[in-house]
Amino acid sequence: MYRSHTCGELRDSHINTDVVLSGWVHKTRDKGFVVWVDLRDRYGITQLVFDQDRTSAELLENARNLGREFVIQVKGSVIERASKNDKIPTGNIEVLVKELTVLNTSKTPPFTIENDTDGGEDLRMKYRYLDIRRNPVKNNLIFRSKVTMEVRKYLSQQGFIEVETPYLIKSTPEGARDFVVPSRMNEGQFYALPQSPQTFKQLLMVGGMDKYFQIVKCFRDEDLRADRQPEFTQIDCEMAFVEQEDILNVFEGLTRYLLKEINGVEVDTFPRITYDEAMEKYGNDKPDIRFGMEFGELNEVAQHKDFNVFNNAELVVGIAVPGGNAYTRKEIDQLIDWVKRPQVGALGMVYCRCNEDGSYKSSVDKFYDQEDLAKWAKVTGANPGDLICVLSGETHKTRTQLSALRMELAQQLGLRKSNEFAPLWVVDFPLLELDEETGHYHAMHHPFTSPKPGQLELLDSDPAAVRANAYDLVLNGNEIGGGSIRIHDKETQSIMFKHLGFTPEEAKAQFGFLMDAFQYGAPPHGGIAFGLDRLVAILGGQETIRDFIAFPKNNSGRDVMIDAPAPIDNAQLEELHLKLYL
Repeated sequence: MYRSHTCGELRDSHINTDVVLSGWVHKTRDKGFVVWVDLRDRYGITQLVFDQDRTSAELLENARNLGREFVIQVKGSVIERASKNDKIPTGNIEVLVKELTVLNTSKTPPFTIENDTDGGEDLRMKYRYLDIRRNPVKNNLIFRSKVTMEVRKYLSQQGFIEVETPYLIKSTPEGARDFVVPSRMNEGQFYALPQSPQTFKQLLMVGGMDKYFQIVKCFRDEDLRADRQPEFTQIDCEMAFVEQEDILNVFEGLTRYLLKEINGVEVDTFPRITYDEAMEKYGNDKPDIRFGMEFGELNEVAQHKDFNVFNNAELVVGIAVPGGNAYTRKEIDQLIDWVKRPQVGALGMVYCRCNEDGSYKSSVDKFYDQEDLAKWAKVTGANPGDLICVLSGETHKTRTQLSALRMELAQQLGLRKSNEFAPLWVVDFPLLELDEETGHYHAMHHPFTSPKPGQLELLDSDPAAVRANAYDLVLNGNEIGGGSIRIHDKETQSIMFKHLGFTPEEAKAQFGFLMDAFQYGAPPHGGIAFGLDRLVAILGGQETIRDFIAFPKNNSGRDVMIDAPAPIDNAQLEELHLKLYL
């Protein structure tokens, strides 16, 4: 038996009990006549004591030779701690060691295994197995496990069946590049790793499974950032014989359940707004509604004077920053520089101070009088003491730029509180998006999303006006889930493929298996997929997903710990019938 108890388990009730503990040496303190060792495992820390009055000289010397992160086993008795530590659960006791066994030695770690470590991110990623020993990462992984278990519990109680789908599938166009896998047994042919189990879960509905879910790895070869990884985990779900309202109700229930069970938070309402409303009010389709600063469109009240910057703009739009009149001129100049950064791309920013006495002071006072500026305040909802920030230009770009500024200001003002949760549904997305480079339409979600009832005919006359029977669940400014009611008949799916630019032959080659399945009694069905990594991070009070993944990739898609991706040798290339052109 390596241990009778864990290092986080012993309390006053265990005093005078003989115990066996195993773990890692966290730190040692040598006072000459006594050596204390903090022994750590996943569950906590227990202090060990080697006392010259009660410990043999040999054992005391062995304790002095212990290094950081040595793996040891001790046998001893639990005693009351003379100097108690109220910062750890085991702080009232310590273990008087009678036997010490070194199970494994350790090199000195390249960074300290502490909550606040001295290791940079690259170094910690290289030695991720050491980083996992630190409480922040360890606790994040435990937290992820808890969330995952609660997801399975809720869905199982709702009658969902967990079904695994293949990882080696056929390459299909779903928006991002596929990771491809050469087939040794089928020369010149390739599998693809799934971007999602989309077609398989639809086939499960054809197969009568009715309610399916899977916590599944997905793979997309796309540019990375803090909330993206080349491999990520989805809570993938599908239901048959449902309409949009059925799905929204079930997964509102899941989100409400997780917030209560994991965070102890009761959420009563899940507001719903259309995609168009989200863009007009917040400039993006995943708005953070924990705070205000809704957009006010100023064209009617700002384009009647001689200020050509506004007169020539497609959109003039502003937000009211609460308490922003307290900003100094230097701080406002910093905001102007911020929106001019290449990442945002604005040419500048107009501002207007709303003074406590009801007067206004603007950077464009030369063109606008007090009556004009009062109209700006009314449109943006600004109050005395606020600051109005205004951008102008092409509609989509300007909304995107102001959305970025809104989020930056909210961060500066402390309005994005991690312990507050504000979910909402965004519905009625466009079915198609126009690619400005190619002039062709592509599916905003995926090719299997159905149009809203009665809008199929618009695909010929006005494809941009067609709304999708699709929905996204947003939490604190992050899309945590998205889905749609699917097309479930061959004729409608053929029409959709046609408008996406597929020839009948291309559609058959890519998706013939799905089209064939639709001919055998496919039920109406729809579903949703949650991004588990992102959901866990938000529930954990963070927005970056990397520390909630055991072995993440860096921003270049590399695993610096195992040094992957890596070349393969010529023998493997020949076996796979591959030749490199570098």
